[in-house]
Amino acid sequence: MSTPEDRIKELKLELPTPPKPMAKYKSAVRYGNLLYVSGHGPLKTDGTMIQGKLGADMNTEQGKEAARVVGLTILATVRNTLGSLNKVKRLIKAFGMVNATPDFQEHPFVINGFSELMAEVFGDDAGVGARSAIGMVSLPNNIAVEIECVFEVE
Repeated sequence: MSTPEDRIKELKLELPTPPKPMAKYKSAVRYGNLLYVSGHGPLKTDGTMIQGKLGADMNTEQGKEAARVVGLTILATVRNTLGSLNKVKRLIKAFGMVNATPDFQEHPFVINGFSELMAEVFGDDAGVGARSAIGMVSLPNNIAVEIECVFEVE
Protein backbone atom coordinates (compact mmCIF):
# COMPACT_ATOMS: atom_id res chain seq x y z
CA MET A 1 0.00 0.00 0.00
CA SER A 2 1.36 3.42 -0.91
CA THR A 3 1.93 6.21 1.63
CA PRO A 4 -0.42 9.16 2.08
CA GLU A 5 2.10 11.44 0.33
CA ASP A 6 2.23 8.97 -2.59
CA ARG A 7 -1.57 8.88 -2.78
CA ILE A 8 -1.73 12.68 -2.93
CA LYS A 9 0.45 12.47 -6.05
CA GLU A 10 -1.38 9.46 -7.51
CA LEU A 11 -4.74 11.20 -7.09
CA LYS A 12 -3.26 14.41 -8.56
CA LEU A 13 -4.56 16.41 -5.59
CA GLU A 14 -3.52 20.02 -5.25
CA LEU A 15 -3.37 21.33 -1.69
CA PRO A 16 -3.89 25.03 -1.05
CA THR A 17 -1.46 27.17 0.91
CA PRO A 18 -2.23 26.43 4.59
CA PRO A 19 -4.56 29.15 5.87
CA LYS A 20 -3.58 31.53 8.63
CA PRO A 21 -5.92 31.78 11.64
CA MET A 22 -8.69 34.37 11.25
CA ALA A 23 -8.64 35.25 14.95
CA LYS A 24 -6.75 34.36 18.16
CA TYR A 25 -6.19 30.60 17.82
CA LYS A 26 -3.77 28.08 16.30
CA SER A 27 -4.65 26.15 13.14
CA ALA A 28 -3.43 22.93 14.75
CA VAL A 29 -2.10 21.91 18.15
CA ARG A 30 -0.15 18.76 18.82
CA TYR A 31 -0.58 17.18 22.24
CA GLY A 32 1.39 13.95 22.62
CA ASN A 33 0.39 11.68 19.77
CA LEU A 34 -2.75 13.67 18.91
CA LEU A 35 -3.07 16.54 16.45
CA TYR A 36 -6.11 18.74 17.05
CA VAL A 37 -7.02 20.65 13.89
CA SER A 38 -9.12 23.80 14.30
CA GLY A 39 -12.18 24.41 12.18
CA HIS A 40 -11.24 24.93 8.54
CA GLY A 41 -13.33 26.26 5.68
CA PRO A 42 -13.37 25.39 1.97
CA LEU A 43 -10.27 27.30 0.82
CA LYS A 44 -9.65 26.84 -2.89
CA THR A 45 -6.14 26.90 -4.36
CA ASP A 46 -6.82 30.38 -5.76
CA GLY A 47 -7.24 31.68 -2.19
CA THR A 48 -11.04 32.14 -2.33
CA MET A 49 -13.58 30.35 -0.15
CA ILE A 50 -16.64 28.42 -1.29
CA GLN A 51 -19.57 30.37 0.10
CA GLY A 52 -23.27 29.62 0.26
CA LYS A 53 -26.09 28.03 2.19
CA LEU A 54 -27.18 24.45 1.55
CA GLY A 55 -30.87 24.27 0.74
CA ALA A 56 -30.92 27.86 -0.55
CA ASP A 57 -28.20 28.64 -3.08
CA MET A 58 -26.30 25.32 -3.00
CA ASN A 59 -27.36 21.71 -3.51
CA THR A 60 -26.04 18.59 -1.77
CA GLU A 61 -23.47 17.77 -4.48
CA GLN A 62 -22.06 21.32 -4.34
CA GLY A 63 -21.88 21.04 -0.55
CA LYS A 64 -20.14 17.68 -0.82
CA GLU A 65 -17.53 19.25 -3.11
CA ALA A 66 -17.08 22.10 -0.59
CA ALA A 67 -16.49 19.51 2.17
CA ARG A 68 -13.87 17.81 -0.02
CA VAL A 69 -12.14 21.18 -0.47
CA VAL A 70 -12.16 21.59 3.33
CA GLY A 71 -10.42 18.23 3.49
CA LEU A 72 -7.70 19.43 1.11
CA THR A 73 -7.27 22.54 3.26
CA ILE A 74 -6.96 20.43 6.41
CA LEU A 75 -4.40 18.19 4.70
CA ALA A 76 -2.37 21.31 3.85
CA THR A 77 -2.39 22.36 7.52
CA VAL A 78 -1.51 18.85 8.72
CA ARG A 79 1.40 18.60 6.27
CA ASN A 80 2.60 22.07 7.27
CA THR A 81 2.42 21.17 10.97
CA LEU A 82 3.99 17.70 10.81
CA GLY A 83 6.24 18.07 7.77
CA SER A 84 4.63 15.07 6.04
CA LEU A 85 1.22 13.42 5.84
CA ASN A 86 3.05 10.11 6.31
CA LYS A 87 3.23 10.92 10.04
CA VAL A 88 -0.55 10.53 10.34
CA LYS A 89 -1.49 7.16 11.84
CA ARG A 90 -5.26 7.63 11.64
CA LEU A 91 -8.18 10.03 11.70
CA ILE A 92 -9.79 9.82 15.14
CA LYS A 93 -12.76 12.23 14.93
CA ALA A 94 -14.25 14.79 12.57
CA PHE A 95 -16.88 17.38 13.40
CA GLY A 96 -18.59 18.77 10.29
CA MET A 97 -20.72 21.90 10.26
CA VAL A 98 -22.93 22.67 7.28
CA ASN A 99 -24.26 26.18 6.58
CA ALA A 100 -27.86 25.18 5.88
CA THR A 101 -31.47 26.27 5.82
CA PRO A 102 -33.65 24.94 8.68
CA ASP A 103 -35.32 22.38 6.39
CA PHE A 104 -32.09 20.98 4.86
CA GLN A 105 -31.59 17.36 6.00
CA GLU A 106 -28.65 15.96 4.04
CA HIS A 107 -25.79 17.04 6.32
CA PRO A 108 -24.17 13.55 6.46
CA PHE A 109 -24.05 13.36 2.66
CA VAL A 110 -22.37 16.77 2.48
CA ILE A 111 -19.69 15.83 5.02
CA ASN A 112 -19.07 12.61 3.06
CA GLY A 113 -17.01 14.82 0.71
CA PHE A 114 -14.47 15.17 3.53
CA SER A 115 -14.77 11.58 4.75
CA GLU A 116 -14.33 10.04 1.31
CA LEU A 117 -11.19 12.15 0.71
CA MET A 118 -9.66 11.04 4.03
CA ALA A 119 -10.33 7.40 3.08
CA GLU A 120 -8.70 7.95 -0.32
CA VAL A 121 -5.58 9.46 1.25
CA PHE A 122 -5.18 7.40 4.45
CA GLY A 123 -7.06 4.19 3.56
CA ASP A 124 -10.44 2.73 4.50
CA ASP A 125 -9.37 1.97 8.07
CA ALA A 126 -7.00 4.78 9.08
CA GLY A 127 -8.91 7.39 7.06
CA VAL A 128 -12.32 6.73 8.56
CA GLY A 129 -12.95 7.87 12.12
CA ALA A 130 -15.84 8.85 14.34
CA ARG A 131 -17.83 11.76 12.92
CA SER A 132 -20.60 14.26 13.50
CA ALA A 133 -22.40 16.22 10.79
CA ILE A 134 -24.69 19.03 11.87
CA GLY A 135 -26.44 22.03 10.37
CA MET A 136 -25.72 25.59 11.41
CA VAL A 137 -27.79 28.72 10.87
CA SER A 138 -24.62 30.49 9.68
CA LEU A 139 -20.86 30.05 9.42
CA PRO A 140 -18.09 32.70 9.31
CA ASN A 141 -18.03 34.71 6.07
CA ASN A 142 -20.95 32.62 4.76
CA ILE A 143 -18.67 29.62 4.07
CA ALA A 144 -20.59 26.51 3.04
CA VAL A 145 -18.85 24.00 5.33
CA GLU A 146 -16.49 24.06 8.32
CA ILE A 147 -14.77 20.96 9.68
CA GLU A 148 -12.50 20.35 12.67
CA CYS A 149 -10.82 17.03 13.44
CA VAL A 150 -8.35 15.05 15.51
CA PHE A 151 -5.62 12.80 14.13
CA GLU A 152 -3.39 10.25 15.84
CA VAL A 153 0.18 10.99 14.71
CA GLU A 154 3.69 9.57 15.08
